[in-house]
Amino acid sequence: MTLSRIAALLVAGFASVMVLHISRASAQWWHRAPADFEECSEAANKLATPEEKSAALAQCNSKFAGRRKAGGGYTYYDFMQDRSFDIAGANPTADEQKYIDEQYTGYLERQRRSNIAAAFAKEQQSKLEQASLKTESTGSKIPVPQQRPKVLKEADRSRLQATNCPDHTFSCDWPRLSESLKKLFSSPPPAKQKKS
Repeated sequence: MTLSRIAALLVAGFASVMVLHISRASAQWWHRAPADFEECSEAANKLATPEEKSAALAQCNSKFAGRRKAGGGYTYYDFMQDRSFDIAGANPTADEQKYIDEQYTGYLERQRRSNIAAAFAKEQQSKLEQASLKTESTGSKIPVPQQRPKVLKEADRSRLQATNCPDHTFSCDWPRLSESLKKLFSSPPPAKQKKS
């Protein structure tokens, strides 16, 4: 019986060594995994070196998309839409992800329509400015030829003034008076009569 006892003790010892070896290899078997980003980041901040912390935080970011809200629940920030969505857990469910994707599709459609409307408005503004410039350049800046005034003869001028002038005004009477004086002084003196 001693031989069987020795074999049993050897088997038990070997099993104990194996259990201790396995527990040292994965020392985290008695810890539970983090439930969300905040628990994961707390564990990452307890690491010794900045490089280890940075690598652990990057793993936390890749494992958990949602962030804990102050009042309970989680929120997911979609940077493509610059918008947050409430979600049930630390990561969006399939239905929640489908809803977020549908919202993104709608967002892209609204952006497309807004860009088209802005381009159309810009084109219309450009056309109005061009039309305005064209009107200004062909409008008052190019002189329109005017008809030369007719040169009136002196007799025609006095006849015209006589018909358009009110009676007994100096500006109308002066040309007539002037014309009469010219005739008076320019006519030859009357011939002298011989005394008989």
